Amino acid sequence: MSYSNIIVTTENRITTIKINREKSLNALNEKTIDELYDCIESISKSEDIKVVVITGVGNKSFIAGADITMFEGKSPASIRTIILKLQDTLNKLEDLTIPVIASINGFCLGGGLELAMACDLRIASEKAIVGQPEIKLGLIPGAGGTQRLTRLVGAGRAKEMIFFGNNVDAESAKSYGLINWVASPEELEEETLKIASRLAKGPSFALNMAKEAINRGPEISLLDAIRMEAELFALCFSHEDVKEGVDAFLNKRKPNFS
Repeated sequence: MSYSNIIVTTENRITTIKINREKSLNALNEKTIDELYDCIESISKSEDIKVVVITGVGNKSFIAGADITMFEGKSPASIRTIILKLQDTLNKLEDLTIPVIASINGFCLGGGLELAMACDLRIASEKAIVGQPEIKLGLIPGAGGTQRLTRLVGAGRAKEMIFFGNNVDAESAKSYGLINWVASPEELEEETLKIASRLAKGPSFALNMAKEAINRGPEISLLDAIRMEAELFALCFSHEDVKEGVDAFLNKRKPNFS
C-alpha cells in the first residue's frame, strides 16, 4: 500500500512514521487511520525493525487530534465504526512487540495524545502542548483516553485533565508521569534518535519480554503477574543474547546483541 498521509522511512533498523497532514496540524482523518493501521500491520510482520518512532511533519503539531470534519453528517452508528477502527489501530500499535517512541513536536491533543499514550515512551519538545479537550465539544475521549490516561497518571489527574479539557505544557506533563523526557525543539529529533538507537542496540528479545510483562501485568492478579514474569525471565535463557550479555559482563566489554 502506498501512503499519502504518512511518511515511512527505515534506517539502522529504526522505522520512523511521520503524520503528513501539516496544513491540518496532522489531525487524524479516516484515510490517515487506514494508512496507520496498514503500516503497523506491516511492521508487526517484520523481523528487521527493532524500534518505531512516531512524529508529525512540521514543527507545530505532533497530532492535533481527530479531524472533527470526518464526523460531520454521520450517524452515531457510523461514528462508532470510525472510532472503533481508531481504537483497533492504537491497540495494534500498543501490541507491537518492539519499543515504540512518540516524538511529540508540538500540539498533542485528543486523538493525538491517545496515540502517544499507546506508545511505550514519549519525548516532547519544550513547546509541546498535550491534553484531552474533547469535553469542550460536549464529547469524551473515544480512542482509549479515559483508560490509558488513568493508567499513566492516576484517576484524580486524569479526571482533572478530562473534566476541564485544559491543555498541559511539556514540563507539567513530565511531572505527571505522562512524558518521559523533554528536549528543546532544536534537539528533539537528535535526542529521539539517541533513545531509539540505544534501544535498537539492546537485546531485542529481552525488551520484548519486558514489554509483555509490563503491558499484561495490570490485566491480571499480582500473583499471576509475577508468575508470568518468572516464565518470561526463564524464556530469556532460550535466547543467545543472554550468553552474549553474561560473557560481555564477565569480560568487561560492551555486549553485541543479535
